[in-house]
Amino acid sequence: MRKQRSNISTTHIILLSFLIAILIGALLLSLPVSSADGKPIPFTDALFTATTSTCVTGLVVTPTVSSWSVFGQVVILILIQVGGLGVITIMSGLMILLNKKIGIVDRLLLQDAFNLNSLSGLVRFVKKVVMGTLIIEGVGALLYMTVFIPEFGAKGIWISVFNSVSAFCNAGIDIIAENSLCDYALNPVINIVTCALIILGGIGFIVWWDVLRVLKKAGTKKVKFFRDLTLHSKIAICATLILIFAGAALIFAFEYNNPQTMKDCTVWQKIGVSIFQSVTTRTAGFATVPQENLTNASSVVCLLLMFIGGSPVGTAGGIKTVTFAVLIASAFASICNKEDTEVFGRRLTKQAVSKAVAVTCMSFIIMFASTVLLSAVTDADALDIIYETVSATATVGLTRNLTASLNNVGKLIIIVTMYLGRVGPISLAVAFKRNKDNQNIVRNPTQEISVG
Repeated sequence: MRKQRSNISTTHIILLSFLIAILIGALLLSLPVSSADGKPIPFTDALFTATTSTCVTGLVVTPTVSSWSVFGQVVILILIQVGGLGVITIMSGLMILLNKKIGIVDRLLLQDAFNLNSLSGLVRFVKKVVMGTLIIEGVGALLYMTVFIPEFGAKGIWISVFNSVSAFCNAGIDIIAENSLCDYALNPVINIVTCALIILGGIGFIVWWDVLRVLKKAGTKKVKFFRDLTLHSKIAICATLILIFAGAALIFAFEYNNPQTMKDCTVWQKIGVSIFQSVTTRTAGFATVPQENLTNASSVVCLLLMFIGGSPVGTAGGIKTVTFAVLIASAFASICNKEDTEVFGRRLTKQAVSKAVAVTCMSFIIMFASTVLLSAVTDADALDIIYETVSATATVGLTRNLTASLNNVGKLIIIVTMYLGRVGPISLAVAFKRNKDNQNIVRNPTQEISVG
């Protein structure tokens, strides 16, 4: 009973921590000092901005570069960092920095926040996550400075830091221009650095350490890199690469002769734009081409990429690459009449398959409900509405130019969708963990049904 109360408590704390961060951010952003012109931003817009920042989504109702003062931009950046790493991680990192003891309740919170299976090594894990994040964001900022300082002067330093944090946290919010990164669609430095930050943030922290573990091992003795990775890392890396390059290939084909996107680009430029679009749809939200100018075929491809998202235990959203891979493997196992679901020669647990189905169903329900509700309060094109709701559910941040035109009811619908899209999978993961530890001894009788 004691353990059950603890699990329920951690779930509530995680959900409330995001909600409290959003409300505090909204209050700060509604102050006159946060506005670029010194006039208070309407609270609905402040709440929307705080939600999209904390949930690292990237949908904005007012241009970040021109609507917010430096103070407002700092608040947004802090919310992005807190949302990317998680409120619990930030607080635990501060406690470690201040040499405060991390108690059992804090460890349980961290375990649930990261969806880990063990309490062992949690403090060391948090230290590595925080340090790794700061190092990668720092390197990203320095590389951005090579472009932004010559263009913007000293202001380029702040732009570089902001963009680096936003890219690594898969937030997609920038303070460069009102058209995101469209002006840098053909800039190789901006494209490569942004894609690298998005992928590193979205691949998941546990994949980092697993790759580093194998690389260190390779320095002492002969090993086969891929074979020695954990099953989770193998699935996450392979799924990420397949989705990036398959998505890029389809976008390249569908946009090749589109005069509104990249018809006038060289072949290599088209490849670069296609790869960036494929990467950014995996919950990052930056855009180098206006999303409303994409062909319908490309938009549908992007919808799937957005819904899948990044990998578990990272800064990305979506149902996650590993979830999608488990669903595909389970489907093929059923088609081939196999009792077990296997990936890379390893058998997956029934719990993993059930969890993948549950996470996907929850995300689909959130997306479908928000699509219906948003359709009822706006007369926008159906594709634009679906693009908006999938983007909000998967915390992506790409829009077909619909966000800014939403009325207050529409904004509230997207606010709730972003929040549920961010915290829903976390709460579901904790619920699965609790149910696994408290399985009922008495079971109801089984009965056959027709499926399919």
